[in-house]
Amino acid sequence: GGDGKSFLLPGHDFEREEKFMVRKKPKLRRLVLDVLKPHSPPLPEFAMKLGSMPKVEGVNVTLVEIDKDTETVKVTIDGELEYEKINSMIEEWGGVIHSVDEVVAGRRPVREAPPPEPRRRIVRREGIE
Repeated sequence: GGDGKSFLLPGHDFEREEKFMVRKKPKLRRLVLDVLKPHSPPLPEFAMKLGSMPKVEGVNVTLVEIDKDTETVKVTIDGELEYEKINSMIEEWGGVIHSVDEVVAGRRPVREAPPPEPRRRIVRREGIE
């Protein structure tokens, strides 16, 4: 053909390939966050507020540490997530995300690989009589 591509791979469907190369932005499926928050809202209300956000399918909030004025919580959120909106809501409730400890993105979840086994050293002893 006169498209200038057919000489590379005769019969190859470049139009079809280009459709598959343009992919949608991958979705965030899971976030695990380390959050510092005031005592209010209490944990059940905090979890329900996060869970009522659009496209959030599930929320788990675990108390990690508590002191006089604040709570450190581990927040696990599943769904089709928008990090910026979640961060804004947490800040609106007086909290701050200290760290993002896990992220799952893409069309399907991926199981975490097991840690590699430690390498074993081979010790050769020479000159032993």
